[in-house]
Amino acid sequence: MTTATAPSPTSTAPTPHQVWKRARGLLIALLVLVIAGITFAAVRSGTNYGHLDPRSPDPKGSRAAAELLRDSGVSVTVATTLDEATAAVGPDTTLLVTGPNLLTPWQQRRLHKETSASTGRTLLIAPGPAAVSRLAPGVRAEPHRPVSAIPPSCALPAARSAGPADMGGIRYTTPDSTATACYPSDGTPSLLIRKERGDGDTVLLGSPDFLHNERLDQQGNASLALQLLGSRPHLVWYLPSLTDPSATGDDGSSDGTDDGSSTGEETSGGESDFLDLLPSGWLWGTLQLTLAAVLAAIWRSRRLGPLVTERLPVSIRASESAEGRAGLYRKANARDRAATSLRAAARTRIARLTGVAAREAHTSHVLLPAVAARTTTTDGELSTLLFGPAPADDAALVLLADHLDALEREVRTS
Repeated sequence: MTTATAPSPTSTAPTPHQVWKRARGLLIALLVLVIAGITFAAVRSGTNYGHLDPRSPDPKGSRAAAELLRDSGVSVTVATTLDEATAAVGPDTTLLVTGPNLLTPWQQRRLHKETSASTGRTLLIAPGPAAVSRLAPGVRAEPHRPVSAIPPSCALPAARSAGPADMGGIRYTTPDSTATACYPSDGTPSLLIRKERGDGDTVLLGSPDFLHNERLDQQGNASLALQLLGSRPHLVWYLPSLTDPSATGDDGSSDGTDDGSSTGEETSGGESDFLDLLPSGWLWGTLQLTLAAVLAAIWRSRRLGPLVTERLPVSIRASESAEGRAGLYRKANARDRAATSLRAAARTRIARLTGVAAREAHTSHVLLPAVAARTTTTDGELSTLLFGPAPADDAALVLLADHLDALEREVRTS
């Protein structure tokens, strides 16, 4: 007597090659992300400054203007807090505020209070409507216009000697007849100089472009910068910072200086964009996360290749398989596919019972006459039952299955 050898069980554990194929996409994505992070860190490892920073050699920086001012005998000091800026205000000092729109309403009111009583000069770079209402009350900001080479069109000696300059941006108007208006864009000045009660003056500039390194040697930009910023022996270059402790100061309106324009802050053209308010680290982090998401999407959307037949590790009962497929059809609301499957299976079984070849089981003009000869059902009913349209609802699908079963039983017992 021979003893049957039991077949060896099929292992379902993935092989090392399969593990590598599944994980290589993720590993490649992680490697690219690490390389990108190292590259970004290397690129940004040096000292980095923002726009209009007198220490920055970047195209949008202002180190060239600061160096020219120093060569002309003007001392240039960088301030990053409101306390440093206001402490330096004096008759022999020019205060340049590069980002007045970044200041809170409380900071703007405090800065105006300190500078309006000074005999020095205050330059405000592109303040928008809300900032102007606090830093230069009585002045109105007009919509932003493109920056271009504009002639001075005024009697201001500094502007006349500089000639055309890259001006434009936000434009300013005031009912004060003593104010000096230059560089009109569409008839409205983009440079406005107004006297203050402390014998000082406030200069409003609609655009910072003429101070950028990349534009300083064009038009009369360098001459205009030297004369506006070098009118006093000391220049305080104020770079407002979001980390300034004074930004958390009292923002109330108890001093009565807020004219109600604080609602809807900083939305007009020329105001700081939302991205400008985010620290650079957040922007780089968002870029890296976006890159990782794109790589993950590419990895997950790769082609899976053709389907292959695979032996199941366990046996599944036919009823369970049929029930599972029926559940999928119902979840997808695929009555047409379910009806097609039911009819195809019924035609195959009925064809064997009627002696029709398997290859012609789904040919209506061959199958229907053979079935009609074994049943009392009319040809029209048989055609609708075996080759008809998809059921309109679930109840019609159940009824179709019952009729197919009844037809198969009738053919089998005929």
